[in-house]
Amino acid sequence: MKKYQDEKEYTRESLHKEREYGLFWYSWLWQILRPLMLALCVCLVVAGVIMSAWNWVDRHFFAPVDAQDTDEVTFVVSSGNSLTRVANNLEEAGLIHNRTVFKYYADFLGYGQKIQAGDYKVSRSMSMQQIMELLTTGDGNPITRNITIIPGWTVRDIAAYLKEQGAIDDENAFLEMCRTGQNFSAYYYVADVLSSPNAFSRLFALEGYLAPDTYEVYTNATPEDIIKKLLSQTEAVFKTEYHDRAEQLGMTMDQIITMASMIEKEAKNADFAKVSAVFHGRLQRNMTLGSDVTVKYATGVKRMALSSADLAVNSPYNTYLYSGLPLGPICSPSAAAIQAALYPDEQFMAEGYLYFCSKDPNTGELHFSRTLEEHELAVSIYAPLWQAFDREKGL
Repeated sequence: MKKYQDEKEYTRESLHKEREYGLFWYSWLWQILRPLMLALCVCLVVAGVIMSAWNWVDRHFFAPVDAQDTDEVTFVVSSGNSLTRVANNLEEAGLIHNRTVFKYYADFLGYGQKIQAGDYKVSRSMSMQQIMELLTTGDGNPITRNITIIPGWTVRDIAAYLKEQGAIDDENAFLEMCRTGQNFSAYYYVADVLSSPNAFSRLFALEGYLAPDTYEVYTNATPEDIIKKLLSQTEAVFKTEYHDRAEQLGMTMDQIITMASMIEKEAKNADFAKVSAVFHGRLQRNMTLGSDVTVKYATGVKRMALSSADLAVNSPYNTYLYSGLPLGPICSPSAAAIQAALYPDEQFMAEGYLYFCSKDPNTGELHFSRTLEEHELAVSIYAPLWQAFDREKGL
């Protein structure tokens, strides 16, 4: 009996110890879990606050202005627009919520330098991020075009070419600006032309000053923008040393450009300096220059063989009737022609070459003569070739 009681007492004591041991571990575990659970609750609360705040920020700054409005509108980024201007225009168009947020967000993500000029289709259902990415892809249309002005082209040729290329819309408006030159008097050489006694007798004040070259111009460039670009190239070509050389020759820049334009029309590059020597030699002897290309400029005639009526046309550009250089340039000369006008072939001048004529209309090869008799003989030989050329061309 006693043994049974002892065992019972032992069992009771063991259960008590097990209970105390379980309570100990429960208390220990609670002490660990309690702060963790509190921290988790705090995190959930903070996350909820952050999420709510982000939803508010997104809704008021980043989300579409109107997710249901899918109608597309055209948004234009003009060439040269700053990021600030783009952001302002987007807000004014009702495509974003806030221009300041757009600007700084674009700067932060590096989009600011990637936005391209163009015409974009944008809707109010697009998020700020989507709009930003769209503006960096471009609209697929080029923002620049290349134009090439050929040496020997007149103002009329240039206007027709630019119209054909789609660079200008109104050919007549372009020609009128070139005729008066009034909008370009800030260029000193244009100002000199406009202040000359016979300025308004010229067909075009800017003839000869629209420099031949290949240019990259913006597709939205105005005719005035294009003219300024071409005029600026003339200044780059006619260097300071050229002014010094012209002064040595007793000539102005306009006179050099005028002679260069005649050289350009009369000869191929290889004969430029020789033709220049003939012109300078005749000027020194007070002879008329007798250049066919000046008559063609005045009359618009394209024939190689000019008639006596053509040569007698009463025009200040007619160098058969009037001594000295014509009234002004007759085309846009190349840099090589300008250099030739400044630096004629000295040996040719020393040998007294005063005449030339076309030897082969197809190649542009010239025949040079010292005397009038030699020249007339050459003309009698080659004139049939000119006439045949005109018939072949339907002139």
